[in-house]
Amino acid sequence: MKRLAKCHDCCRSILWTRTEAGKRLAVEPDPDPAGNTAVWCDGATVWRSRRPTAELPLCGWERLHKPHVATCPARTEQLALPVGVTSLAEHRRKKRR
Repeated sequence: MKRLAKCHDCCRSILWTRTEAGKRLAVEPDPDPAGNTAVWCDGATVWRSRRPTAELPLCGWERLHKPHVATCPARTEQLALPVGVTSLAEHRRKKRR
């Protein structure tokens, strides 16, 4: 059973998954054949995700989903910052890596 959460920016339903690297990734809850993320539920009821490749294509138990960051209306409609204001988001992303 999917336990859905709400996006803090757009309030739409999302499904949190755990990537192969152990990081969290929000995906759209419904499968989409145009997606680029393979999602499945493991035996411990943890939703997992990975990027299918030519060496390891989509398996029968996986479904393609789109990452929520690609479809979030709040992200795609971000306003430009005023002149003289610097966004620290990119700096913070680099710092977390």
